[in-house]
Amino acid sequence: MTSTLFTSLFPLLAYYAYNLLVPLVEKRRPSLSSIMNMQRRRWVSNATRRETPFDAILSGNIMGSVSFLASTSVLLVLAVFAVFGQVPAVMDTLGTLLVQHSFTVADVQIHLMVMLTMFVLAFFAFTLSLRQFNHFCIMLGALDHDRVTSEEEIDAITRMNGLGAKNFNSGIRAYYFAVSTVAWFVSEWLAVVACLVTILIIAHREFFSTAHRTAATAAVIAARHREKLKEGEVRVSGDGGF
Repeated sequence: MTSTLFTSLFPLLAYYAYNLLVPLVEKRRPSLSSIMNMQRRRWVSNATRRETPFDAILSGNIMGSVSFLASTSVLLVLAVFAVFGQVPAVMDTLGTLLVQHSFTVADVQIHLMVMLTMFVLAFFAFTLSLRQFNHFCIMLGALDHDRVTSEEEIDAITRMNGLGAKNFNSGIRAYYFAVSTVAWFVSEWLAVVACLVTILIIAHREFFSTAHRTAATAAVIAARHREKLKEGEVRVSGDGGF
């Protein structure tokens, strides 16, 4: 019973542990998300200098994706609730799938609660992300193009966008770790293995993937371009001085 409970809770514990450890790792090696935060600031900075529907279209696309996943989370929550009323039938089905048929009705009910918790966490993460992206759109739309936007205001709008992205990533991770809970129905220790593999896959995507290298390259190129512009401005101001 103890090992069964541990393997049921392991994906949920791993989800929380990963979300807590990533910020610590980011202090030593920037993640893909932290690199994209630089691009978010460039986006906001450029949006202050243009009066086109381009930024509204981009924001709408992002919010559409978040809204879709939030709606999917609701369907998954309802599906798990439906399974609660069919536990005996589920047990009969598991008898044909399990490597070792040792789960009790209580074990299955506890595991269904873990699955429900994962999908509820995903729902709250996505809806919070949707709300924060909505705030971002309002802040972006409130920009006054008749004056130069201060760096502090750009930073504040960028942080709101970053918060939305952070919670969106949290919801996606809940989906990833929920896959491990499905493996539990085949074998309880297979869920642990699937969870560890999930951690490796997510960590690779976040810190060592091709997308990470590409985003880092783009950030370096943008930084060099800004430095050249600053050097050019310094030379012009120096040439025009007395």
